[in-house]
Amino acid sequence: MDPKLTEVTQLFARFKAAYSRNDLDVCANLLSQLKVLLTKFPSLPPSFQQTPNAVEELKLARDIYEHAVVLSVKMEDQDAFERDFCQLKPYYMDTCGIIPPSPEEYPILGLNLLRLLVQNRIAEFHTELELLPAKALDNLCIKHAVELEQSFMEGAYNRVLSARQAVPHETYVYFMDLLAKTVRDEIAGCSEKGYDYLSISDAKEMFMFSSDQELQQYITEEHPEWDVKNGSVFFQKAKESQPCKEIPAAPVINQTLGYARELERIV
Repeated sequence: MDPKLTEVTQLFARFKAAYSRNDLDVCANLLSQLKVLLTKFPSLPPSFQQTPNAVEELKLARDIYEHAVVLSVKMEDQDAFERDFCQLKPYYMDTCGIIPPSPEEYPILGLNLLRLLVQNRIAEFHTELELLPAKALDNLCIKHAVELEQSFMEGAYNRVLSARQAVPHETYVYFMDLLAKTVRDEIAGCSEKGYDYLSISDAKEMFMFSSDQELQQYITEEHPEWDVKNGSVFFQKAKESQPCKEIPAAPVINQTLGYARELERIV
């Protein structure tokens, strides 16, 4: 075996051993070394030179970047996720016919869709979706992300929150928790505008918490301006703290009349 390939293979074995121990700091350090060593392989993107070890090098590099993406989720580092996914993506899009498909491809592509949904990057979500082959839409991981996006856009927040219990891959839990927080923040905004108060039981059902303690913790951490007393959650203080926007009536009327006069001249 080529000495460079041997070196990377051995270092990657150390990375996977640290990963199995959940030693994330060691993993991050070894990953940095691996990425430097991968730059010495001319067969990798973007050059794709046909070398004697091209297939082995491409498969190994893809495996390393797949682990890098999952590691970024474990470390809850969304910036690292984006960087590592961008480095991984060419191995999915540009190596067809060179190396066999990876079993982790659709789980990671679905994970990226979920990340874009969490970050409210809906246009990019649909762009990434359109790049996938039609058969990908039948994959459970891709379908999960698509159904979540549809539920979110429809305002079916109960479906979004309940989807947390049926994630197709364990790595999805982190982003699903972030999405659940986003959804609950949306519900909170609507509740403040639509109600003066809600009973604890109604609020717990609306926010889809399983216990009063979970609801109380959410209010304490995210909405300390709400009052919880006498078995109810009061939003009135939050409403009073919101600044009122005055509409400049006279300028608006004058502008509208000006438009009407100009329209008469045109006719």
